[in-house]
Amino acid sequence: MSRTRTPAPAAGESKGKPSRRVIKKYPNRRLYDTESSAYVTLAEVRELVMKRTPFTVRDAKTGEDLTRSILLQIILEEEAGGAPMFTEAVLANIIRFYGHAMQGFMGSYLEKNVQAFMEIQAKLAEQSQGLTPEMWTQLMHMQSPMMQGMMGSYLEQSKNMFLQMQEQMTRQTEQVLGAFGVKR
Repeated sequence: MSRTRTPAPAAGESKGKPSRRVIKKYPNRRLYDTESSAYVTLAEVRELVMKRTPFTVRDAKTGEDLTRSILLQIILEEEAGGAPMFTEAVLANIIRFYGHAMQGFMGSYLEKNVQAFMEIQAKLAEQSQGLTPEMWTQLMHMQSPMMQGMMGSYLEQSKNMFLQMQEQMTRQTEQVLGAFGVKR
């Protein structure tokens, strides 16, 4: 009787889950995609993001995770490309949260808001499949009330997330103060 053996998942890979693509960054700033065995550009890494391909960027020498740094570099290039998403005021306010007591909460708040916005965008895309150019024109003319409704829902969700964040911070503050014997 012949037995076939299923190979064990590679390091960092679990059964049923695709492994993360590894991109190595060399001291000369070049990025090397270990899956395709080729050097890639930042634009090609951006395409991986757009395709939702899981990847990690590692320093070729130290193994340090550089993924966040590369993602920030892509955002910087997009912002400098002529159609920025963030105003100077928004960027300045984000910078002000670094080192602030609310820094951890702000990151979570922004992440949840972006996720909620992505869900709204996906619903809109799903509902608009198969529209002809004429139908799109009609949709654009009536989009204002529809968008107001969707944005109202999004803003309500955002407000609720902020209130949850505020309640969590209040509870944590009370716990810390209680540990020092200070009561509200």
